Amino acid sequence: MKARDVRSSFLNFFAQNGHELVRSSSLVPESDPTLLFANAGMNQFKDVFTGREARPYRRATTSQKCVRAGGKHNDLENVGFTARHHTFFEMLGNFSFGDYFKADAIEWAYRLLVKELGIDPKRIMYTVFAGDKALPGVGPDDEARALWRKVAGVGDDRVLGLGAKENFWQMGDVGPMGPCSEIHFHQGDDLPCPEATCLGPACDCDRWLEIWNLVFMQYERKVKDGPLAPLPAPSVDTGAGLERVTSVVQGRRSNYDTDLFSPLIACASELARKPYGLNPKDDASLRVIADHARATAFLIADGVFPDKTGREYVLRRIFRRAVRHGKRLGIEEPFMHLVCGRVIDEMGDVYPELRERRKVVEQMALEEENRFRKTLDRGLKLLEEEFDRMAAAGERTIPGLRVFSLYDTYGFPDDLTAVIARERGLEIDKAGFDVAMNEARTKSEFKGHDEAVSDVYHTLARAQGATEFTGYDGDGVTGQGTVRAVLVKGVPAEVARAGSAVAIVVERTPFYPEQGGQMGDTGHLVTPTGRVRVDDTRKPAGDVIVHLGEVESGEVRVGEHADLEVDRDRRERTRANHSATHLLHLALKRVLGEHAAQKGSLVAPDRLRFDFSHFAALTDDEKTRIEDMVNAEIRRNADSSTEVLGLAEAKQRGAVQMFGEKYGERVRVVRIGRDSLEFCGGTHVRRAGDIGLFKLVSESGIAQGVRRIEGVTGAGALDYVRRLEHELGRAAGHLRGAPLEVAGRVEKLQADLKAREKEVNDLRQKLAAGGSRDLLSEVKEVGGVKLLAARTEVGDAKALRDVGDKLRDKLGSGVVALAGVGGEGVSLLVMVTKDLTNKYHAGKLVGAMAEILGGRGGGRPDMAQAGGKDASKVDAALARVQELVAAG
Repeated sequence: MKARDVRSSFLNFFAQNGHELVRSSSLVPESDPTLLFANAGMNQFKDVFTGREARPYRRATTSQKCVRAGGKHNDLENVGFTARHHTFFEMLGNFSFGDYFKADAIEWAYRLLVKELGIDPKRIMYTVFAGDKALPGVGPDDEARALWRKVAGVGDDRVLGLGAKENFWQMGDVGPMGPCSEIHFHQGDDLPCPEATCLGPACDCDRWLEIWNLVFMQYERKVKDGPLAPLPAPSVDTGAGLERVTSVVQGRRSNYDTDLFSPLIACASELARKPYGLNPKDDASLRVIADHARATAFLIADGVFPDKTGREYVLRRIFRRAVRHGKRLGIEEPFMHLVCGRVIDEMGDVYPELRERRKVVEQMALEEENRFRKTLDRGLKLLEEEFDRMAAAGERTIPGLRVFSLYDTYGFPDDLTAVIARERGLEIDKAGFDVAMNEARTKSEFKGHDEAVSDVYHTLARAQGATEFTGYDGDGVTGQGTVRAVLVKGVPAEVARAGSAVAIVVERTPFYPEQGGQMGDTGHLVTPTGRVRVDDTRKPAGDVIVHLGEVESGEVRVGEHADLEVDRDRRERTRANHSATHLLHLALKRVLGEHAAQKGSLVAPDRLRFDFSHFAALTDDEKTRIEDMVNAEIRRNADSSTEVLGLAEAKQRGAVQMFGEKYGERVRVVRIGRDSLEFCGGTHVRRAGDIGLFKLVSESGIAQGVRRIEGVTGAGALDYVRRLEHELGRAAGHLRGAPLEVAGRVEKLQADLKAREKEVNDLRQKLAAGGSRDLLSEVKEVGGVKLLAARTEVGDAKALRDVGDKLRDKLGSGVVALAGVGGEGVSLLVMVTKDLTNKYHAGKLVGAMAEILGGRGGGRPDMAQAGGKDASKVDAALARVQELVAAG
């Protein structure tokens, strides 16, 4: 049975048993700042388990994409060197939200493993919670034990009781929690075990392999360290690693020997020209590449690009570790994009986002590897120099600042430096590195892009349900409804009086909440007793829309009728900018290629901002073509249209979706112009011509592989063009020409300026060389050495150095000491010809001069510069040089 069959058998089994088949969420968690990546199947159901979110089903099954390579799961260096460690993996799971409980969960788990997947039940053991002193009042899970004995037909010798560390699960210090039951598979007693007598499933050896964990959420803790109380609606959360289950089904003792990895290892083996299975070190490197290519492909497809902070840095660490292992195997050309391509070939049918974003994945991998390879050899050379220095000094630890320098300048993640150091029997100063990293960062180490949502809004969402948005209908800017909730300073209230900052929920509203990059609407909400200025509109939890603002007059009460009116002009401008982003997205794809996918946007009334994946700055020609395409579509003035379609049908029609965005089974699809078709819930123009005009204002890079375009439309574009005209007119006036002559006149001015700068530099050098004086005539012989010690009337350091070079060359052998007094202070220069540097040091000579003048300086043995403050002592400084030269 292949891995794809294991996955489909699991999902189909639970679907046939009344479970909703739910697609994997993105690896980038939605509205959960506590997670870098999705790392368990239950992540996307967290709010369902805690009661903050309601879904139309009470049973679910999924195969969730997961990444564990950061935070407490920072065991990256083990990946490739053990049979089970991975950065990317799939977690199969079935979930009950207050529906079935232990009996069904245990029976289904046994039936699936034994009857559907054909695993030998004689090689399976089960663990249950046996009670723990750390959890007083929570007894052993005798129910689960009895169920296993009944369902699997085994005795107590096959059901092992363990403590809280192994068999009690909790989401956090507070919230749902409960005992769990693990299913373990016996791989064989021939595998080594460090214990005199193997402890079975409780042992850390490889003889027993955990393949499935069933969590029974039956308790709740409301305050930290508080007592446990029964959960009103007990739930089930299970997780079975696809890689582990597949290894058992396929009779393999290593996940890497299954068909999930073997095609990738074969690809890496071919690129390295190293057969797999002959050399343990080479085999480990091939496994690293296979694993890390999976993580790379899936993370980039979900919109994570390698960079220096947060989840982007985790990807960079994973990726660059793979590249180093490739280099270790002798692969000298970029290769990771090829292995990532093989990942897409193998898994793109199950996860279509891989195929949809193939070009982005492969191009980003290629760009990142090229960037790293440019610095890798230099970084390794510097590490070798550091190792030599440490050996001479008898040190065993690379200083934290040095580790940080390798990271900051050469892109060496600290754990890569640590691995290379360990290969030499050395270590790094991790604490020192962390200090240097924290000091250097201008941003926090990691903050979720989504703020944690206040419990009060989740409570509100549960109590009030979804707010009906009416802004698509009629004129789209007026509406009526009943005030359902009022919050004053975040606290629910029955009434809010004049001057109060409020959040108001109405049963239906034309106000569009901030989402999808579009800013929230503003306007007014009026009741019979009061008037509210709405400054923003948000959707903080679920589908409840909240109007944020201030009571301008009177008071507003829960239950009152309300008339709502959106700021019409602001909405129209926002619509134009939003629709323009759709046309811009289409133009980018047509000019640059399909890889130019949206990475983010801001749609405001006065401007638009569009971030997209691309790997180079746009040329002037590309910008012109993009702008022309957008404006051509505006002039065609085609009707806009919207449809609500099934997700599959929308994709089939070619509708474009956002990177990493989570969509339901029904989606709103918007057509702007003839060919732009996108998933979108925003407000848009009725006809493309309503946009008026699109003007591209700027284009820049904001991160590796991410570019940003800023633009304006309609009245905003007209304002921008007028500002340009005004500035151009002012410039033309200063240049005494017409606006269209500005460029030519500026070029002429630059040429004139360059010629005059050359003339000034020539005069400075002539002056520095003594003007009408012949400085070479002032050369003295001191102690058998020719010395030119003189003052000049030019203090410019560069001019002084140029003159010094010429005088030294003409001198042949000797010392040149010049003091330039033409500026505010004194510029000093000392040059010593190469044949005398073993006798005189220019840095020491110039330092002695500077000290007399109240300054400081130094430099190389053959040339040094310094500055002084007291020009009245120049003669004394020159005399001091003569003394030092005479003294030898």
